[in-house]
Formats: sequence, structure tokens, C-alpha cells
Amino acid sequence: MTYITDGYRRTGRRLARKITPTNLKLGAITSLNGRILTVKCQTTIETLGMQLTRLELYERVCRAPLSKLAPELGLSGTALAAVCRQHQIPYPGSGYWTRKSLGLAAELPALPEGVNETIEITAPVPKPRQKKAPEDRVTRKARAIAKARRLERHPLLYGVEEHMRKTRVAKDGEFLRPYKRILPDLISSEDALPRALSVANHLYLALDKQGYRVHIAPPGDDHRRIRVREQEVELKDRKYGRYHSGSIWGPDRPTIFYIDAVPIGLALTEMTERVTMRYLNGDYHREDSKLVRSMKPWQLTHSWTTEQDMPSGRFRIIAYSPKNGVDWSISWQDTQQESLVSIIPKIVETLRSSTDKLQRLMTAEDEAEAKRKKERQEEWERYERREDARKVAQALADSRQQLAETIEKWGKAMTVERFFADADDRLGGVDDQRRQRLAERLALARAMMGSIDPLDFIESWKAPDERYRSKYDQPVQPPAGNPAKE
Repeated sequence: MTYITDGYRRTGRRLARKITPTNLKLGAITSLNGRILTVKCQTTIETLGMQLTRLELYERVCRAPLSKLAPELGLSGTALAAVCRQHQIPYPGSGYWTRKSLGLAAELPALPEGVNETIEITAPVPKPRQKKAPEDRVTRKARAIAKARRLERHPLLYGVEEHMRKTRVAKDGEFLRPYKRILPDLISSEDALPRALSVANHLYLALDKQGYRVHIAPPGDDHRRIRVREQEVELKDRKYGRYHSGSIWGPDRPTIFYIDAVPIGLALTEMTERVTMRYLNGDYHREDSKLVRSMKPWQLTHSWTTEQDMPSGRFRIIAYSPKNGVDWSISWQDTQQESLVSIIPKIVETLRSSTDKLQRLMTAEDEAEAKRKKERQEEWERYERREDARKVAQALADSRQQLAETIEKWGKAMTVERFFADADDRLGGVDDQRRQRLAERLALARAMMGSIDPLDFIESWKAPDERYRSKYDQPVQPPAGNPAKE
């Protein structure tokens, strides 16, 4: 038996959608003031269709918002709005009901002219869920293999190809120079980029399977990237790029991984080979290219050849220590006998076995760095002591020089004082008119000479300690001319 209270159907403790008289087959109804209080139904509850004319539906949507009217018709607000648009029935928007709730004037949209047809509104019937057929073992296994293949892309390489191809202008025979600088350490030409990403992916995944996470070094770590040599065969000279002065792009931060606490840097670079280039039609082309081989001898009259380092399509993996001061690196490269991908397990094993040696080199470098740091501190302390002694001696010399100048000024001031005293004595023997004029001029002369008080000179003098005080304990020096008493 189903119980309905306050217009809602309850089955156990779950609250179902609202029940109205239009979608209920009545059994027994108890009502009060038109509100359904309790209904005991012996029959099942069904959703019945409803028929309204176009004008009746327009009047109903103008009396209440769609969100409130739609449940009464057994629809959602979106479905009711679609019915209105299908039959060209305008309905007020949310702004209309807001203004109406505030007591403001609001205008209803007018119903366009048309046939007052009958509209049948039926609640949508949900489609029964179809049970999936049980998958056989082969299908599940194939799906698992496909999922595993989707995961065979190392996270560090997501989006790298797009960034690598957003490059500065790179002429034929030059490596890519992408604008982005925080990228995995990959150096490649445009044609060989897919293989570079494939080799890097195999290497990074092989290391990840052993528990060594390959990542780009954080900005705060004191790790550096070594200079990567790109020549397949080491030669004395370098002829890469136009005019043999091309620079090769490199990331700002190294690509590293850790074995225990030992960091190891990784770099993958495409190697270059020395080839003969021919200048033809304003540009350089390979001597063995199809364009040059198709030329007639008379067409090569005004051309010449030169040698240049060009990308070879073969790659080299370099593992190195990113710690400053540790000179350790090891490399592997493509050969005619085997490719890099085939020797990746061997590379991982070699790196694992090199950890002890690398740890000893790092420990030795730490001890050497500590020793160098101590020597630098001692040298700096000796320099500061020498500089301190120099400043003390300079302060003493300046103080003595100022004192000598003060004594000399004092002597001149005494001469001036005697001059003014003698002039005052002589004023008593002249007539009054002349005495007044001379007294005024004598006052002007005193004012011009300034202070001649000896104590003012002593007060302006600076002692050595007032000029500079030593940071270190200085030995007490005896006065000049007096031997020190033992």
C-alpha cells in the first residue's frame, strides 16, 4: 500500500515526486480546503496525458513561472519551454517575475496570431536500461592491452612536440630552437623529432619502472647542465650552422632523476656529421642531394663547395652528474649494429652500477669544497686584518697631520691676536674722529679672520679612534721617542 501525505508520495522513507489529482487514480481521498492530506490507493499510480489549447497554455504560463508550472504538467522547466517555443507561445522571463514580486510594473509578451490548436502534454517515459552482454575473456584482455598502451607515454613528454615545433627560424640543417626553455633535454632537427621523442619516451619509462622518476630539476636546486657535444666523430674544428658559428638550443634547467640520493642528469641529442655542401641558387645544398645530382655541368659553373656539420638522424644519450665540481659523464649512441632503443635496458643497468662510483666522487667533491670554503674564509679574514691595519695606520697618520696643521694655525692665530692687541693699544693715541673710524675697521677685520681661540682649534681636531676603530685587538704602541718598558 502507498501513502501520500501533504501531496507527496512516500514509500518507506524516500520522498517521491509531488502527486496532483491529474496524475492519480483515486482510491480513497480525505481532503481539507482542497489540500490532499491522506490518500490510500489500492491501484497503481500512473502518469496521464493532458490536453490544453494554445490559448489555455499561454494563460497558464503567464500566471506562474515555468519552474512552478512544469511539475504540475509532469514536465521539467526545460521541456515545457521547448513545447512553448514549438507552438510559438511566448512566456515571461525571470525579470518579469522579479519585477512583479517587487511591485513594479511589468509587461507581458503578447500571443502571436495563429490557430488555437490543441496541445497534448505527456510526461516523458524513461527508457528501460538495457543490460550489457557479458564480455568474453578475449575482449577484456584486448581492452586491458589498449589501456596499457595509452599509458605508455611518459608524463614529462605530454605537449613537448607542440612546444618543440614552436621554434625560431631554423634553416635546413639546423636543430630546432623552441621559444619555451623549460622542456626536457632534447636536441633534434625537425625531421628527426618523432624519433627523438620515441627514444626519450622508452628511456624515461624504463627508468620509471625501476622507481627512478625522471623530471626537470626544480629552480631552487643547485644543479647544472653540462655542455653537450653534438659531433658524432670528435673533430678539432666545429662547422655547425651558417658561417660555422651557429648556437645550439638548450633548456634552462637539466632533466634529472635520482638513484637513492644520487642525482643523475640526462640529455638526448641528435648527432652531426661532416658533409660536403654546394652553394647553388643562393643557398647551400648537400652534394649528394637530388637537386645537385640533377644539375648539368654547365649549371654548376658559378657554384662552389664547402664542408658543414649537419644533423645525421642518429642520436646520443648522455648521462652526467649535475653536481658542480663532479666531472663524470657517460654516453651511448646509435650504431649500425644496434639502435639506442634496443640497449636501453643495458643503459639502465649501467647507470645503476655507476651509483657507488658517483657517490664517492660526490663525497670527495663535498670534502674538497669544504676545504676550499675554509681556505677562502681564512684568506678573507687575512685580507680583512690587513685592511683593518691599513685603516688604523691611515687614521693615525691623518690625525697627526691634522694636529700639526692645528698647531700651525694656532701659531698664526697668536700672531693675529698680537696684531689686534697692538692695534687696540695704538688707538688710544689718535683723535676721537679717527679712533671711531679705525675701531669700526678693526672690528670688520676681526670678523673676517673668524675665531682665533686656541681651544676652538683643539675641539675641531679628531683623534685616531674617532676616525676609525679597529675590529681586532691592536697591540699598544708606545709614544714616539720613548722606548717601551719591559
